[in-house]
Amino acid sequence: MVGAGVLGLPYAMSGLGWGPGVTALVLSWIITLYTLWQMVEMHEMVPGKRFDRYHELGQYAFGEKLGLYIVVPQQLTVQVATNIIYMVTGGTSLQKFHNTVCPSCKKIKLTYFIMIFSSVHFVLSHLPNFHSISGVSLAAAVMSLSYSTIAWGASVDKGVQKDVEYGYKAKSAAGTVFTFFGALGDVVFAYAGHNVVLEIQATIPSTPEKPSKGPMWKGVVVAYIIVALCYFPVALIGYWTFGNKIEDNILISLEKPAWLIAMANMFVVIHVIGGYQIFAMPVFDMIESAFIKKLKFPPSAALRFIIRNVYVALTMFVGITFPFFGGLLSFFGGFALVPTSYYLPCIIWLIVKKPRKYGLSWWTNWICIVVGILLMILAPIGGLRHIILSAKTYKFYS
Repeated sequence: MVGAGVLGLPYAMSGLGWGPGVTALVLSWIITLYTLWQMVEMHEMVPGKRFDRYHELGQYAFGEKLGLYIVVPQQLTVQVATNIIYMVTGGTSLQKFHNTVCPSCKKIKLTYFIMIFSSVHFVLSHLPNFHSISGVSLAAAVMSLSYSTIAWGASVDKGVQKDVEYGYKAKSAAGTVFTFFGALGDVVFAYAGHNVVLEIQATIPSTPEKPSKGPMWKGVVVAYIIVALCYFPVALIGYWTFGNKIEDNILISLEKPAWLIAMANMFVVIHVIGGYQIFAMPVFDMIESAFIKKLKFPPSAALRFIIRNVYVALTMFVGITFPFFGGLLSFFGGFALVPTSYYLPCIIWLIVKKPRKYGLSWWTNWICIVVGILLMILAPIGGLRHIILSAKTYKFYS
């Protein structure tokens, strides 16, 4: 759950302001916890059957064909988008690490750091399956807790800046509004565990007396308490320290103590290495099965080798082309992550469980759906504008 999105939260706060910012954080936490609960409940709602993948649940609700067409593109977008953002995050953190450890060294362009980061994945992508990643997941979890704590700890240590301002940065009304929309996308991106929740639950043993939703729900609650402990301090303390001068990645704003900030950036790199693989695995599966089933390629080691390397190269290329952490976060946050995390579970719940009209459950789900659809329309607009403005001053492939 705790992804690199947490690093963008103080920046999101600077686009939202204190009131709306805190509201957005808390509401996102509540809505996504509710939709996660729905998915955990729906995993075994049909006796003797388990929905181990998001699209199986979609097919049950919307029908065989339509279910696939609704869910699979959404999931693919989420996974590919996250991979692109992780390429940029990994590269940025490597660059910051290099600049912090050796301020007097020759400056190296971000492009090269993204290439250095991606070189790891040309190797790791050939690991066989999820089990070989459980160690990576553990490391990633420890890392994300560590760098979140360093981010807010170092901010407290630094104290509020002398010339701190909490007003909106944009000069025009339009600018303020678009930044606001984009900032919502940044917040959304931080809450994205829904794409793998069913796959994770599928690994928990289950009997009619002891269904898997018991231990799974306990796990979700613990995860969400940790999420709150990571997200809220980083977002609030980071914004409190830097105000609207915060960079779109808080670890770029922090300078001292140098060894600690360097360490935090290295933790981010280790974390996004693991994160990249976890999001890439299902994509590899999908592409490979499409090649074998639809295009009738014989399954072979060569096919795997080519597909995985091409995919890594493509995400690297897009990352190098648009290395704008903040803009990418809000664009993909709204466009890709909102449907799967905010309103698809609610729509499926309404179809399958058919709650009483105008009852509490009915209202709750419809409110989530409306909020979700608004977010999906507005956040990418803000993000796209951010990318375009950044691109104006950025020399491509310089």
